[in-house]
Amino acid sequence: MAGLQDAGARVRAYDPEGMDQARALMPGLAYAEDPYACAEGADALVIVTEWDAFRALDLDRLRRIMAAPVLVDLRNIYDAATAARHGFRYRGVGVPEHSDQTLVAEVDTGVT
Repeated sequence: MAGLQDAGARVRAYDPEGMDQARALMPGLAYAEDPYACAEGADALVIVTEWDAFRALDLDRLRRIMAAPVLVDLRNIYDAATAARHGFRYRGVGVPEHSDQTLVAEVDTGVT
């Protein structure tokens, strides 16, 4: 996180299970009270943990409140086709940028 901040990024964090620990370990971050407050106005959303709360996100709502529809999923809890249907550019860990799933989503939704 420090590297992102050093590069000029404004980083907000939310963890449904570990906010107290996160605040103690990373006091320089801004913290949000819920995932939607965390994503509001963001240029990208990065999912770092696999909590069920993140699996149940309302992707349409997220898309509406974000400045840019970029979803970086470090836990692969979503798939490219689902993210594309909701208007996101999606990157998962170990997932090729143009997997068959991504190409199908681009054809079906017009997302390029």
